[in-house]
Amino acid sequence: MRRRAVARLLGVTAALVLAGTWTSVARAQGGNEILRRLDRNLTPESYESYRKLTNIEPGGRQREYLLFSVARGREKVAALFLSPAADRGRGTLRLGENMWLYIPNAGKPVRITSLQGIVGGIFNNADILALDYSAEYDVVSQEDAGTEYLLQLQAKTRTVAYDRLRMWVTKDRYLPTRIECLTAASLLIKTLYFKDIKDFGGGLVRPATIETDSPLHQGYKSIMVFVDIKKRTFPDEVFTLTFLPNVESLRR
Repeated sequence: MRRRAVARLLGVTAALVLAGTWTSVARAQGGNEILRRLDRNLTPESYESYRKLTNIEPGGRQREYLLFSVARGREKVAALFLSPAADRGRGTLRLGENMWLYIPNAGKPVRITSLQGIVGGIFNNADILALDYSAEYDVVSQEDAGTEYLLQLQAKTRTVAYDRLRMWVTKDRYLPTRIECLTAASLLIKTLYFKDIKDFGGGLVRPATIETDSPLHQGYKSIMVFVDIKKRTFPDEVFTLTFLPNVESLRR
């Protein structure tokens, strides 16, 4: 009798563990769908954009950059510096995990990494040349946080700038409000704040402003403002090292 009771208890325990495992899996799968919807709500599948980046130092000094960017699918992003004058003509290209920087009159493009920052400040290359979140991360857990979902994300590869993300997503619009960027050891690197919901036309309604600060850079702040975003398709040749010096020709 005792053996049967133990066996039944073990069976119930196993069933509960299995049920909990399946619930976790289902939530993670639902979280990945939320992440895919968020990606499409932030940017079209193929688009062009104009952004202003501002770096603010503790003493109040500011430096501004204006960028023209084009993107296609989940793997290809190119950007061109329009100002300041000293940086005009510089171009960057991202193909999946690979990134390059082009500087006029400096020969061929050079490789750069996601953690480097070509504009200084707190934004790094991964922030500026961002791919879809679902292309770089998997949702490992999903929680209910009132009017928002709280997603815990894990990088798919070690080449991604941040090992983990903690992301708050609105339930009504499927848009991010805050993202904490973490190391594998849960050290907070920076926080991104998404603000100023704007209708860019063509059904695209998203935050126009992204602000970031970091406990590693006390007193510093960086702001990215999307001036314009719109759907536009581009041929494959646009996202090549050969074409990188000619990104200016795409502006209309």
